[in-house]
Amino acid sequence: MANKVEVKELLDAGVHFGHLTRRWNPNMAPYIYMERNGIHIINLYKSAAKMQEAGEALAKIAASGRKILFVATKKQAKEIVAEQAEKANMPYITERWPGGMLTNFVTIRKAVKKMASIDRMKKDGTFNSLSKKERLQVDRLRAKLEKNLGSISDMSRLPAALFVVDTTREHIAIKEAQKLNIPIFAMVDTNSDPREVDYLIPSNDDASKSISKVVSYVADAIVEGLSERKSDKPSKKKEEKSSKEEGSEEKAPKVKKEKAEVPSNDAEDKKAMKEAKKDVKLESKSETLEKAKSSNEEE
Repeated sequence: MANKVEVKELLDAGVHFGHLTRRWNPNMAPYIYMERNGIHIINLYKSAAKMQEAGEALAKIAASGRKILFVATKKQAKEIVAEQAEKANMPYITERWPGGMLTNFVTIRKAVKKMASIDRMKKDGTFNSLSKKERLQVDRLRAKLEKNLGSISDMSRLPAALFVVDTTREHIAIKEAQKLNIPIFAMVDTNSDPREVDYLIPSNDDASKSISKVVSYVADAIVEGLSERKSDKPSKKKEEKSSKEEGSEEKAPKVKKEKAEVPSNDAEDKKAMKEAKKDVKLESKSETLEKAKSSNEEE
């Protein structure tokens, strides 16, 4: 369960400031409270409700053990997103979005493996056998890969969800996620289209204070989901052990009962058979006597 969002905290962080009225997207009308000095003001009560909804959904995804990819390439969001994503132990993209990051994930993984192979070359000594020019080229390639893909080196498969700051700027990432049906969580300002997002948080995506407030809340929700996953593991193991023990205890007395009942049933069957045979013999004797009597009378 994600923590409750306080509207006053959002107000202090400037989450309510939207864009100029002439740059608005009409689809954001339900989330706009009013217009002041040519700027749209976002309804913070709706922002708080949407934040909590997104936090709960992200906590569930984290509890299932899947990854959430953070995406923010704008200057004022880079450091904040990198810090919070590392805190939540999640992959992130803060440099230029690599085209085909999701739709051509196999190629991206090859680039990440290339980075790992360069590291192995440096460890086993083959790097030193290269010429000075070749070493320089390899170092430049390694630095470039580290800058663009270093933050996703641990992501071995496609993420379960995307968290995006500024959907207008990250439109390529949004389109790739839509093609693969990956859920999109995003900070959506008054100039963006909320229909592109599965879980939107109406908020100011330009001010660093606003970004920090929303992203830190999301990261805390993910950390909470991860802690729930860790606590569930030992409890599940205990339940499995207890169920196995109960099963073995139930089976043991059943076997004993069956063994005890077998001899008693056999003894009763034998007695019944003896009595039946006696009855048959008595009946056959009486029949023969009656037949003899009837034959004597006829004579």
